[in-house]
Amino acid sequence: MLWGVTFGGAMQVPKTDRQQARHARVIEATLELAAEGGYEAVQMRDVAARADVALGTLYRYFSSKNHLMVAALAERTAELQQRIATRPPRGATPADRVIDVLRRATRALEREPAVSSALVTALASLSADDPKALALAGDIYETIGDIITIAMHDGEVPSREQVIRTLSHVWLAVLMAWVRGWMPASQMARELEQAAELLVHP
Repeated sequence: MLWGVTFGGAMQVPKTDRQQARHARVIEATLELAAEGGYEAVQMRDVAARADVALGTLYRYFSSKNHLMVAALAERTAELQQRIATRPPRGATPADRVIDVLRRATRALEREPAVSSALVTALASLSADDPKALALAGDIYETIGDIITIAMHDGEVPSREQVIRTLSHVWLAVLMAWVRGWMPASQMARELEQAAELLVHP
């Protein structure tokens, strides 16, 4: 996922070093513009100019601005997954470990609030007429489930698959609420921890 772009559910991976470097520049430019001015600051023409790629080339990889930004969010989510795999969550029970992961994810979001808000806004703005972006959003959701699975490890969790699916829903819902300004970051963290405590039994 880290280097891939989803097209209708199929992953197109840049094959050459040059393609990978171009892809990395595009994602970096997207994140820089989001940091500078949020969602509205990310425009396809500006991304192309900053990444030094042709606008037509950018549109060959990304069907829309939202598709591009969701691709950046997919990379951020995959990076979180890699960090958690490298430094496993701590805790004596599955619930403790899930809470540790959720805390780490929340801190990462808070470090770059403008970027986090922009990327989640793009995710929330997806529509049915952008199937490429929707397919990539599905990959993000799957990665979130994988992260929760890593946290649970081999602990005994009743209705394990249903719990993971429900926690994934809660994670995305609370994230949307934070981005929309409906709740502060501190409440977002509490809501996630309470959901983990309720759903993931020791």
